[in-house]
Amino acid sequence: MKDYQTITLDIAEGVATLRLDWPEKMNALSTQMRAEITDAVGLAARKARVLVLTGNGKAFCSGQDLSDTGNLSALDLERVLRDEYEPMLHAIGDCPIPTISAVNGPAAGAGANLALMADVVIATESAYFLQAFTRIGLIPDAGGTFWLPRQMGAAKAMGAALFAEPISAKQADAWGMIWEAVPDDAFDAHWKARAAHLAKGPSVAYANLKKAIRGSWDNSLAAQLDLEAQLQGGCGTSRDFKEGVLAFLEKRAPSYEGR
Repeated sequence: MKDYQTITLDIAEGVATLRLDWPEKMNALSTQMRAEITDAVGLAARKARVLVLTGNGKAFCSGQDLSDTGNLSALDLERVLRDEYEPMLHAIGDCPIPTISAVNGPAAGAGANLALMADVVIATESAYFLQAFTRIGLIPDAGGTFWLPRQMGAAKAMGAALFAEPISAKQADAWGMIWEAVPDDAFDAHWKARAAHLAKGPSVAYANLKKAIRGSWDNSLAAQLDLEAQLQGGCGTSRDFKEGVLAFLEKRAPSYEGR
């Protein structure tokens, strides 16, 4: 396994656990961390069946490392987003295996939107999400303006962005922003069980359902029905489908191996 400076990556029993590892800075996103996350996600996609993003220490991610901005008067935010954030976000969004954000603490700014890039977001109840951008004269980035209105609705998304107030994990759960909020004392065991469940699942179906759901934003109904038929055809020729049907008929748990 590669040695990284700002993250750790462990792969065991089909689960790749990527931990942001700069706890003294609340796992802020530096240039190096963004590059390492991008690399690690690609490695996990090749070596594992599930990817979990989480943080070391008390925070998930506090967002952009403001000490990494150098000369503010010369800072080219557009370049940073295009050259550093977009590859990282695309790596997660396009990852063919299921992705989980296990939000272990505060997720702020780009850190909140990094969490939302995953297929499933599970947060500890003490965590919160903060679109902090307007506090320093910016707009939400790192995919925030895409995911927030889709997951929370336009009214909640606009308020979250304008007022830059923390949204508790319980609120985020109730608003449909995340999959679930879990009591702190059960959090680690819970997300690990969720990841283990997906690691044993039908990987071909998982990859295709990700394509279908994420592709639906750009499709008409007719185009989406066509995409469903195409992807379902691929599922139907997989070993997973044959095993799933056989297990159903034999009244046993399936044993999926992927392609």
